[in-house]
Amino acid sequence: MAEVNNDKLHIRLHVYDEEIEVTIRRSDEELYRRAAKLITDRYNAYAQAYKGRKGEHTIALMTLIDIALLHERERGKNDTAPYDDVLAKLTSEIEEVLK
Repeated sequence: MAEVNNDKLHIRLHVYDEEIEVTIRRSDEELYRRAAKLITDRYNAYAQAYKGRKGEHTIALMTLIDIALLHERERGKNDTAPYDDVLAKLTSEIEEVLK
């Protein structure tokens, strides 16, 4: 008898004008739904702004760039390397004083 994987979920996402079926981890469902909404909202904004002037492919690429830029900005905010460097320096200074 086949074992059922309760961690997986099969859902349909509405992305712009497409229905996309995906199998995801159950815990990621809300993230997938928000991602689909973000893509749809951004694509609609570009489609409205460039209606009749840009093709669908270009609008899709502009949407991808916009979302990738959001991702890169957020990733930059989460860079802990500068803090790690300061903490390492402070720790070594404290250890020198305590010796």
